[in-house]
Amino acid sequence: MKYFSLIWSALFRSKTRTFLTLLSVVAAFLLFGLLDSVRVAFNSGGSVAGADRLVVASRLSITQMLPYSLLPQIQSTPGVKKTAYAAWFGGIYQDPKNFFPNFSVGPDYFEMYPEYIIDPAQLKAWQADRTGAIVGEALAKRFKWKVGDTIPLQATIFPQKDGSNAWPLKLSGTFKLADSKRKGEENQLVFHWKYFDEANQYTSGMVGWYMVKLDNVDHATRVAKAIDAISQNSDHETKAQTEQAFNQSFAKQFADIGLIVTAIMAAVFFTLLLLTGNTMSQAVRDRIPELAVLKTLGFTNGTVLTLVLVESVLLIVLGGMIGLGLAAIIIPVVSAMSGGMLNLPGIPRETWLVGLALMLGIGLVVGALPAMRAMRLKIVDALAGR
Repeated sequence: MKYFSLIWSALFRSKTRTFLTLLSVVAAFLLFGLLDSVRVAFNSGGSVAGADRLVVASRLSITQMLPYSLLPQIQSTPGVKKTAYAAWFGGIYQDPKNFFPNFSVGPDYFEMYPEYIIDPAQLKAWQADRTGAIVGEALAKRFKWKVGDTIPLQATIFPQKDGSNAWPLKLSGTFKLADSKRKGEENQLVFHWKYFDEANQYTSGMVGWYMVKLDNVDHATRVAKAIDAISQNSDHETKAQTEQAFNQSFAKQFADIGLIVTAIMAAVFFTLLLLTGNTMSQAVRDRIPELAVLKTLGFTNGTVLTLVLVESVLLIVLGGMIGLGLAAIIIPVVSAMSGGMLNLPGIPRETWLVGLALMLGIGLVVGALPAMRAMRLKIVDALAGR
């Protein structure tokens, strides 16, 4: 620590060069913090232990539907307190760009999710209206919908039996969530599964997935296995898992998040290595006479080597911590906008540890060659060149 002022002065000897390099490091680790946090979120939560709600979907793919006839068997499974069901609809409103989650649900859907706050009168009106729909407050504000409006949803997967893609729905009510971290879940629309089942052209008596409320959180694993055993060796085998794991598997239908993140970050950090390596080489080259003076004053080769390595590591760690700090501020916003698909109050501990390891590793790698050059520097040659 007694040499810290010397290292700090050397680091900011060329303020413009250091600032621009630091900015590059900040950008790289900001991107790393955001992407790796998402990767961790998608790759975690596969265990059913500790969950009070399970989702039962097809073992093959979430695009495979399950028979409605499974409902009474799931309801009668020991440890199951309550059940509900839903089916993905995938409709659009006015323009394909206006995407939002929309699916049909059973009449007890909102009993399964008491955190969805809805006016009892509106809920009763929805239950009494075959073509009624309920949307989140955020979605209603987005399209300026009011209770009583007709929402002309257009089918992209399930046309009506008469061949029409039009599914006009009457807005019966809206719901909201008190938890600000879950406000993204307000961007969804639900309507009656019975209406969907009777009117659609392709399926009958099929649901997309079942939601199960447990009577005891500690029984999650046992209940999940018992439910999966119901349809074992059939053409509709199920997989009971946590809601988070189900959301992750749904997102993975679109892309391999881990592979994408790894590819992007490999390119980013390779570029960062070249950039910071060039910066450190130039910094040492500019200070060759000064390093010779330090050796003249009694600094050993090992001390000079350490000074340059610490300078390199300090540059990367300083920029990396700023980048991860900014990511920690942004991540909760991303989580809130994910519609419940991500549940990240901040950067996961795993990402912090990997990020710190990368900072130290990159700092040592980019500082190695300049530090070796400084260590091998001969006083006479360095001062003669000056």
